[in-house]
Amino acid sequence: MAIKSTIFKVHLGISDLRRQYYEEHELTVARHASETDLRMVLRLVAFALNAHEHLAFTKGLGAAEEPDLWQVDLTGEIQHWIELGQPVEKRLRQSCGKARRVSVYTYQKGASKVWYEGMKDKMERFEHLEVTHLGVSDESGLAAMIDRSMKLHCLIEDGQVLLTDDAENSVAIELTALHRRKM
Repeated sequence: MAIKSTIFKVHLGISDLRRQYYEEHELTVARHASETDLRMVLRLVAFALNAHEHLAFTKGLGAAEEPDLWQVDLTGEIQHWIELGQPVEKRLRQSCGKARRVSVYTYQKGASKVWYEGMKDKMERFEHLEVTHLGVSDESGLAAMIDRSMKLHCLIEDGQVLLTDDAENSVAIELTALHRRKM
């Protein structure tokens, strides 16, 4: 018998000073049985970094053909494909062929650097791909924020995300652009 996902209810307030985006979102997030708490919270951060009325979580780890998040327009065309981790070249090629914009967020310190060094030459041909490393200052601080019902606020400014909760826990996440879109 398969282990079921754990469901989290999240109230996410976003203040994105880069994009002048200030909104509150009520989200339901399913954490796959094989997903870590860190990865789940970073999916929320990826949502905040790209928030849009049509941005949605997908089945993620439960569906190999879908990204972690995507923005689909009213015609069904994928506008933005968002992945967390270190996708293989084939996955990047497929996502760039399906979406107008592709964002990859890496987060594992040493492994992300090795992955990027091996992939950076291959990425040059993807004009609408961007890769950003999420440098978490305090992973145990993120763990303290996790609850089945969370109220989080995300402040995005000057290459950094400050994630806070109602209990006044806060964690800084440094955004490092590894590969920028050309278009």
